Amino acid sequence: MGSTLMATTSILLSSGLAAVISSTYSIKKPLNDAVYGAHGEFMVALKYVTLLLVFLFSFVCHSLSIRFTNQVNFLINCPPDTSNGVVTPEYVSELLERGFTLNTVGNRLFYAALPLLLWIFGPVLVFLCSVTMVPVLYNLDFVFAAEKKKLGTENGNGNGNGHDCGSV
Repeated sequence: MGSTLMATTSILLSSGLAAVISSTYSIKKPLNDAVYGAHGEFMVALKYVTLLLVFLFSFVCHSLSIRFTNQVNFLINCPPDTSNGVVTPEYVSELLERGFTLNTVGNRLFYAALPLLLWIFGPVLVFLCSVTMVPVLYNLDFVFAAEKKKLGTENGNGNGNGHDCGSV
């Protein structure tokens, strides 16, 4: 569900950016030169094209994630094939892992597009957005010991592996 929403959002933003890039109207400076940053024709085009490419790659990753997840939904109900070994539990698990990996990559590309979007207005906003996104993405990647113990007691297994944090 989330991949479908993110893929739709990515392709809509890509379409909007493509319309802005191909428009016959001159692209006005978003801010005057008081905010640092280049606003020449080449730099504005480079900023828009870079942002467009990131959104398109995000769309491709989310679309492939949906494809792998749908394939797993069909294959998980098939009985294990013991004669030639085409549909095995390991194969289905590998497809599921690919789908989750592509979803993660697509989300990261989508998140990376926010500083690029702010790059249109100047480098100060890019810096502030990047400084803000680092702790947010760090908290998405790691589960800390207190949260792990809380999740362990809710699930009935309170034993941890002895580390303070673990990668997701």
